[in-house]
Amino acid sequence: MTITPQISISNSNLMVHGKTILTNVPDNIILTPGSGVGLAAGAFIGATASHSKSFHVFPMGALEGLRFMCCFRFKLWWMTQRMGMHGKEVPLETQFMLVESNSGGDEQVESSPTIYTVFLPLLDGQFRAVLQGNDNNDIEICLESGDNAVQIHERLYMVYMHSGPNPFEVINQAVKAVEKHMQTFRHREKKKMPSFLDWFGWCTWDAFYTDVTAEGVDDGLNSLSKGGTPPRFLIIDDGWQQIGSEVKESKDCVIQEGAQFASRLTGIKENAKFQKSGKDKDQAPGLQHVVSEAKQHHNVKFVYVWHALAGYWGGVKPAAAGMEHYDTALAYPVQSPGVLGNQPDIVMDSLGIHGLGLVHPKKVFNFYNELHGYLASCGVDGVKVDVQNIIETLGAGHGGRVSLTRSYHQALEASISRNFADNGCIACMCHNTDGLYSTKTTAVVRASDDFYPHDPASHTIHISSVAYNTLFLGEIMQPDWDMFHSLHPAAEYHGAARAVGGCAIYVSDKPGRHNFNLLRKLVLPDGSVLRAKLPGRPTRDCLFVDPARDGISLLKVWNVNKFSGMVGVFNCQGAGWCRVTKKTRIHDVSPGTLSGSVCADDVDRIGQVAGADWNGETVVYVHKSRELIRLPEGASLPVTLKVLEYELYHFCPLLEIATGVSFAPVGLLDMFNCTGALEQFNIKKALEKLPELLEGVVSSDTPSLLDENKSPAAVVLKVRGCGLFGAYSSQQPLTCTVDSEETKFNYNSENGLLTLTIPVTQVEMYSWLVEIQF
Repeated sequence: MTITPQISISNSNLMVHGKTILTNVPDNIILTPGSGVGLAAGAFIGATASHSKSFHVFPMGALEGLRFMCCFRFKLWWMTQRMGMHGKEVPLETQFMLVESNSGGDEQVESSPTIYTVFLPLLDGQFRAVLQGNDNNDIEICLESGDNAVQIHERLYMVYMHSGPNPFEVINQAVKAVEKHMQTFRHREKKKMPSFLDWFGWCTWDAFYTDVTAEGVDDGLNSLSKGGTPPRFLIIDDGWQQIGSEVKESKDCVIQEGAQFASRLTGIKENAKFQKSGKDKDQAPGLQHVVSEAKQHHNVKFVYVWHALAGYWGGVKPAAAGMEHYDTALAYPVQSPGVLGNQPDIVMDSLGIHGLGLVHPKKVFNFYNELHGYLASCGVDGVKVDVQNIIETLGAGHGGRVSLTRSYHQALEASISRNFADNGCIACMCHNTDGLYSTKTTAVVRASDDFYPHDPASHTIHISSVAYNTLFLGEIMQPDWDMFHSLHPAAEYHGAARAVGGCAIYVSDKPGRHNFNLLRKLVLPDGSVLRAKLPGRPTRDCLFVDPARDGISLLKVWNVNKFSGMVGVFNCQGAGWCRVTKKTRIHDVSPGTLSGSVCADDVDRIGQVAGADWNGETVVYVHKSRELIRLPEGASLPVTLKVLEYELYHFCPLLEIATGVSFAPVGLLDMFNCTGALEQFNIKKALEKLPELLEGVVSSDTPSLLDENKSPAAVVLKVRGCGLFGAYSSQQPLTCTVDSEETKFNYNSENGLLTLTIPVTQVEMYSWLVEIQF
């Protein structure tokens, strides 16, 4: 039964580009052609059962001997990665899987091009699908509604599969095809990105945890500003709300640690800690005063506050004074078998005994709108919405997990649209497809489990998990790599990862506990950051290796700026999530020093950035070693790193601007993302007026900058930021100017490094006009 030229079932084998992907496909598996986007490259997988149920497991064929990478939920809230070659290695709660094969038939392996096939389990009606393996190497579809009253015997659109020769394009096209099919979410590229992403931020969580106060907020902002890295966005995390404890003991389980998770919201306004500024005899009212102080005295541009999707960890207190109209009722979570088979969670232990106060789904918009309306009246610009996946466990009696989750997300997004003009929302603890495939406007998603400053097992797996999760999450929202501490043994490691991640940059330092030398590699004096243009993802040669566990592989993460590409290399070995102990643990106390290589082709879109006339030659700037290396097309550089070490490589396409003269701008050499400072780039020809500067665009080719009939007179750049600016030039220039004023420069004829100093300005987001005359 041929479905498309690329995907078919033949003799009980699932074939992709002539290669067997799955064997022993059961007769009840149904393929349906893709529609619209990806018609020729995609198909849906469905199945039939003998009778209707609310929970089904459908084997869809055996996977044997093909490399795969998948993202699965290791606990209720979060995903991480797993690699393998056989179906039995596919974990429970797998929500994304990429398989590597060759085209041209099973007998052609070495000479055939590599084909990548992505499997995306979907929401189909009121049901949610995930993948899992069994001991027979079968890949199974686990389908459930979360409500015994919601039953079916057949679903045709449980999994979407899509294939092609470029893995990043395959994933992108697959998610866009699913978007068109489901029409319940939007791709990241269609969403409005909140403005805070381009500014440095501070979060109160690790600094104070739930003991945050108005005075503490002021101290934290003041401390960072004094060091020359002023926060321009602020997250007031958990600890500001009015809550009441509902702790009780059970003969079966005594909740001690984690009892706070049973607390419930008792009002939408701030608690007593925020009813004054914190200074003696100062009774200025509440949250509005805190926000006003932050904006007026510290020049904070965006203030976000935390709340759970259910209001608080334990929901909303039923019949709380002033909140009766939300029709809140106690509900007791029921977790999916797949989640129960992975890591248990202390939050669920607590809520299983105390229950959660669930606002009725028909009243939840009123709840969000009144909460957000009050926050907006206090000057708040957005919310960090946490503990989102709890809703999936409460679907009984509400049409199931998908229906309830979608009701909550639709209400949340409608309220945010009404109350916060800049699409101010960060989604957190939300790695289930119930929510991900129900988000039409939410644009920022926390991409992994937390930054745990005191857990040595967490730091390497944090970096690798975000990178691999981004392959999936980055198609739906902008991944957020979480806060970190600037004064920490792994601080540089985390900072470099966020620079290549293209994400928000924010810390959770305690006041007075900062490493400003590190922060100045990320933050400009005006509080802005140099953010890369895409979500950072693993390079193609890292997709199916395990840089956390295999003992031999380095993790490489690629991204692009307007006129360059960058690769961050990290040694992430030694720790990861253990399927035996059901927790993240150190499995190698002394992982070795590892070696690998980097090249321009590691940046998947380097050709688009460079333009059609690029000959493949690059200049590479190496951040930590501060080397500048001219690299021929196809050549690579060696890299050697110990665990928790990193290096950043900036690949700058080299232009031959005239016979014997080659040039490549680099950027601000002291910054992690140095090439992110370059905003415009052109060649000024002799006897010509200054042309209009070209805007660099990632998704389209840059026009040729050269005219072979004329010799260039100058390179013209626009550079945002200040400090030491560098470029490669094969010839020493005559003069350099910054905003039309001549400036001193240094030129190293041995490596071609041209440097000059760009001054500090008081104008925010200012771009300097730099002209280099030959």
